[in-house]
Amino acid sequence: MAVHKHKERQAPVNCMVITISDTRTDATDKSGRLMTELLETAGHNVMVKKIISDDKHVIQNEIEAGCKDPYVDVILTNGGTGIAYRDVTIETIKPMLSKEMNGFGEIFRMLSYQEDIGSSAVLSRAIAGVIEHTPIFATPGSSGAVKLAMNKLVIPELAHVINEAKKDIL
Repeated sequence: MAVHKHKERQAPVNCMVITISDTRTDATDKSGRLMTELLETAGHNVMVKKIISDDKHVIQNEIEAGCKDPYVDVILTNGGTGIAYRDVTIETIKPMLSKEMNGFGEIFRMLSYQEDIGSSAVLSRAIAGVIEHTPIFATPGSSGAVKLAMNKLVIPELAHVINEAKKDIL
């Protein structure tokens, strides 16, 4: 089957957007706002938008709730992906994955390298995968990283990823 056939989806995707930060508030959450705006501009629905602390148990509980929510097709996080001691997003999400989409992080780092980030791209620990039937994308918290990931990787493949992840249950 042709790639464009795989990408077809009739309905908009219902999204959960989570900003993971110990310092951001509704007023200062530029990345969460940007992620929401880009999804809505692409015709998708943001059903849930939250800011949570960079704490393993809080992250895990929110992701589990999103996976159980019948109105959420995909979870998108931003923040907590760095190498600082307090950044635990990747350590929390990775063991939860049924399947990892290795190419997401690899291509994100390549694109970041090419877009003036240079060798600092090696610090990015962006990750994507599927938890049972719910896709999840975890991006760094900078608005530049969110814009890059959403425009170049997430939005172009979002419907395709949902269709593949939910293929056995639809």
